[in-house]
Amino acid sequence: MPDVTLVGTCDADPTKGTHTRLDEMLDELRPDFLDVATRPELHVEMVQMAVERGIPVICQKPLAPRWDDAVKMVAAAEAAGVPLVIHENWRWQPWYRVVAAELRKGLIGEPVTYTFRVRKFDGDGPEAYAAQPYFRGYERLLIYETLVHPLDTARFLFGEISGVYAQARQVNPAIVGEDQVLLVTTHGSGLGGVIDGHRFLDLRPESPPLGDFTVDGVGASLVVDAGGDVWLWNGRERKMVWQNTVGQGYRGDSVRAVCRHFVDELRGERRFESTGRDYLKTVACVEAGYRSLASGRAERTVD
Repeated sequence: MPDVTLVGTCDADPTKGTHTRLDEMLDELRPDFLDVATRPELHVEMVQMAVERGIPVICQKPLAPRWDDAVKMVAAAEAAGVPLVIHENWRWQPWYRVVAAELRKGLIGEPVTYTFRVRKFDGDGPEAYAAQPYFRGYERLLIYETLVHPLDTARFLFGEISGVYAQARQVNPAIVGEDQVLLVTTHGSGLGGVIDGHRFLDLRPESPPLGDFTVDGVGASLVVDAGGDVWLWNGRERKMVWQNTVGQGYRGDSVRAVCRHFVDELRGERRFESTGRDYLKTVACVEAGYRSLASGRAERTVD
């Protein structure tokens, strides 16, 4: 973004950053904000370093490996009066912004149900998740790392999720955690949906949405196909609502969109989406999913 200047980077490898100690970088540079883009087990300490210095933070998901740590991060930011926003870019993918707008306009009436199919072909064999090989050792994998995205997007589109039922298994014996999952969600409105995820198939090569999405109304559906186009289906014919022509950036340039929102709101009214406090509701859905795997029944999310 031309109006944002990168003044420093911190990395344990001195060849990759301007600094190797985050505290020293923050004290020396006093940046307008910190972007935490490292593994979740480091988030708590890094966020605390920033908020103790009054520096706003945008932090990658997953927020933290444990619920208590996520709450601790949010509490620290709130106690310091410092903005903490979670970099959750799926809800900023342009096709979901289009779906949200069409739902508000009543294009398909009151939603009846919805389905996300999350797909990517990188989870097979002993070298699974080659781009992020540490995934192989995660005891909590697919819900925690991947399906958190559609859970948050479902909250964005349909309101708060009150309950989650989960079914999962491990398909690839070379990894530790669950890698095939079905989630059944219930929203406060009574709406229910399904999130069906695994990483053993591409619906199309380099699918921008990482799968597809359908929301049904009475007599009509909105569909995001694997290419990111949005369609209206009435049982007889299909009509294009929006064509994905976004060729730059990550998954519809959604990383730029969420960063643009964060910077604009820092300069403006600070009506952030995905604040730490709000994002705890998404983390609560993840936690409910894992409790459901343990109990074998639907579990309520944390209020």
